[in-house]
Amino acid sequence: MLIVHHLNNSRSHRIVWLCEELGIDYELVKHLRDPDSQRSPDSLKAVHPLGKAPVIQHNGQKIVESEAVIEYICNVCADGRLSVKPTSPEYGPYQQWLAFAEGTLFPGLLVDLVDAWTGRGNPDLMGFFDVETAKNHQFAEDALTGRDYLLESGFSAADINLGWALEFSECRGWLCDYPALQAYVERLRARPAYRKAISNGGPQDLSVFSAGAR
Repeated sequence: MLIVHHLNNSRSHRIVWLCEELGIDYELVKHLRDPDSQRSPDSLKAVHPLGKAPVIQHNGQKIVESEAVIEYICNVCADGRLSVKPTSPEYGPYQQWLAFAEGTLFPGLLVDLVDAWTGRGNPDLMGFFDVETAKNHQFAEDALTGRDYLLESGFSAADINLGWALEFSECRGWLCDYPALQAYVERLRARPAYRKAISNGGPQDLSVFSAGAR
């Protein structure tokens, strides 16, 4: 049985959503953030030394990192559904977008949040990151203008990975200038499996990360 460790208001929403999209059986274990620090609880640290979500357990293994977890579930537990095979002409774009969410888009948003939490003490640093964050949003905006999902073939796990990063971006006030991204997020939220993931995993309240939002 696939076990999914889910932390409220976190990236692990993606994995609950993925499992619902795939229609696979899984056991959901919920963990709650410390309401003051927003840190992971000891229960999650007991599962994996990094104490972060998502974490999955399957066939005696514990696996972390959103991209790795997504690809593992798609290819080991769901016969490759919602992933893209290396022989496909869309393999490159799929891998690019799968990595983009955490590797390119999210770091600047996280720096922005930490800067707000710590008193906005480094305007030179944030001047650099703001330019990069705007460029990253525009790149995704251009890609999704006139298209429902990231790949021409339609919805994939890359959309799930990017979707949560954009919801975090939304709570930081970054989506106001990007209508295609706003519409894309609403399309994702309208998917039945997304709604089922919210029902099973609990509501998201990303406003806890909105301090100092634009």
